[in-house]
Amino acid sequence: MPPLQRSSATPTIPCELPYPSRRRLEVSGWQLLDREGIARLERVFHFPSFADALAFTNRVGALAEAEGHHPALLTEWGRVTVTWWTHKIRGLHRNDFIMAAKTDGLAAESGHHG
Repeated sequence: MPPLQRSSATPTIPCELPYPSRRRLEVSGWQLLDREGIARLERVFHFPSFADALAFTNRVGALAEAEGHHPALLTEWGRVTVTWWTHKIRGLHRNDFIMAAKTDGLAAESGHHG
């Protein structure tokens, strides 16, 4: 299990500086996007059916609740788009990279295919 998958999300302090985008190298397959001036991590996961995509969405939701850090999720037939960023700091924080890595772990367990 990669190091970030073993970490847990921590409370964010509003004045905390955004996490360096170079950390993105630890979560390959994720795109670094800028939407509305806010850096975000996004990845599309593909599944063989809507039911599989929905099950994955629910697993990501359960993880988000457990960690207290929540993504934007878009569930469609055979695909789920997951977007992580930290609202308090309007950018990326270490928690986003941790959660991206944990999402990758869930995808591997859920039958995600490239």
